[in-house]
Amino acid sequence: MKPTIKDVAKKANVSIATVSRILNQLPGYTEETKRKVLEAIEELNYKPNALARGLIGKKTQTIGVLFPYVSSMLSSEILDGIENIAHDRDSSVIVCHTASNGERTMKYLQMLHEKRVDGLIFASSILTEAYYQRMVDMNVPVVLLSTASSHPFPFVKVDDEIAAYSATEYLIQKGHRHIAMVSGSSNDPIAGIPRIEGFKKALKDYQLPCHDHSIIHCNSFGFYDGQRVLPLLLDKYPEATAVFAASDDLAMGVISSAYQLGIAVPQQLSVIGYDNTRSAEMAIPPLTTVAQPLVGLGEAGASMLFEMIDTGESVPSKLMEHYIVERESVKKLE
Repeated sequence: MKPTIKDVAKKANVSIATVSRILNQLPGYTEETKRKVLEAIEELNYKPNALARGLIGKKTQTIGVLFPYVSSMLSSEILDGIENIAHDRDSSVIVCHTASNGERTMKYLQMLHEKRVDGLIFASSILTEAYYQRMVDMNVPVVLLSTASSHPFPFVKVDDEIAAYSATEYLIQKGHRHIAMVSGSSNDPIAGIPRIEGFKKALKDYQLPCHDHSIIHCNSFGFYDGQRVLPLLLDKYPEATAVFAASDDLAMGVISSAYQLGIAVPQQLSVIGYDNTRSAEMAIPPLTTVAQPLVGLGEAGASMLFEMIDTGESVPSKLMEHYIVERESVKKLE
């Protein structure tokens, strides 16, 4: 039979209330009493129940994380960072896959409220007014990750417009003058519009053409979208020597489609991606890409959330640095 808090109290010759105060780091006991209780816990190998501790300390040692797509490589790496910090804080993570569905997201928020999570991380999606009001009603700290909002929640992210500018500028510096973009939705204010604007600005600053046919929009940032649209893009813009894809998955779809069309990458078509997921180095050829510090984003977001949980105060938003990872998918033109 597993030892109970009552067994610990009996062995240490103190009350159950005293053991509870020590477990939850509350005042009201001497150092000698604390020593006896900790020795009893060690001798009995007592493991305090997280929920019971939560009922006393008004915390459940649990945070909720909402992702639009938990199966993506990007979400997986960000989650690694979140869980690194949560583990260090002896906390658990409840991960919710919203599929960017409003009704589903609201149901998950209700469930997380019923689970009495200590805080929320809302990742890679648009914070609607309905979500915001529900989170306010939950009365727990919230951090936005890889997204931002006009609502007063702190965020941690990369500046997508500047990062997209860097990707485009990299191609220009490699001698490319006819550059196309495979983008996500043109209505997406999170990763769609800013990356499109960064692409356009780089071309404008270097006095290079940017026509309507220079950009092709996809419904998502997935592999099959990139694979599907490359023939359409080349039909509209046959002069293109390079493609900036707004995600690594899109970029790998473009490379796959190029192979099917008999187009050699990078000899005939250069491709640069965005994210630097683990799969980028597994591509053939290995993918040159704009790196977001994905694990670092998760760690930063979780650290911000736990600071808010501890202090009861908000924290400043944070922009993370991006950089170019050079591999073998971009050719330098002479």
